[in-house]
Amino acid sequence: MELIADILLIAGALGAAVYCIVLSRRLNRFTNLENGMGGAIAVLSAQVDDMTEALETARTATHSSASSLEALTGRAEGVAQRLELLVASMHDLPVDNQKPDMSAEEQADVIAIDKTVFQSRRVVREAAE
Repeated sequence: MELIADILLIAGALGAAVYCIVLSRRLNRFTNLENGMGGAIAVLSAQVDDMTEALETARTATHSSASSLEALTGRAEGVAQRLELLVASMHDLPVDNQKPDMSAEEQADVIAIDKTVFQSRRVVREAAE
């Protein structure tokens, strides 16, 4: 009985040794940096670093573009205000009714259009304030 127990014990130890060897080889292949999962993780890590750098570059470019856009918008608003003042001052000038190339109807149409444009801009400006 002792002999059978020893044989079973030796067989169990050999089975455990074979299992450990197979497991060790699989683990080495799994963590191999060239072909295995370790290589895939290394590649993904490098890609994450590259994407982080690209994101930072894009963020910097966006901030500089936003600041220049704000400056241009401010300049455009100033120019728009000056143009509105110029157009408003043009409406204060007397209309020259002595244009030889326009008939009386055409001159009346021009005056009516000018009044409509001036009034619509005044309404828009008052609504904005």
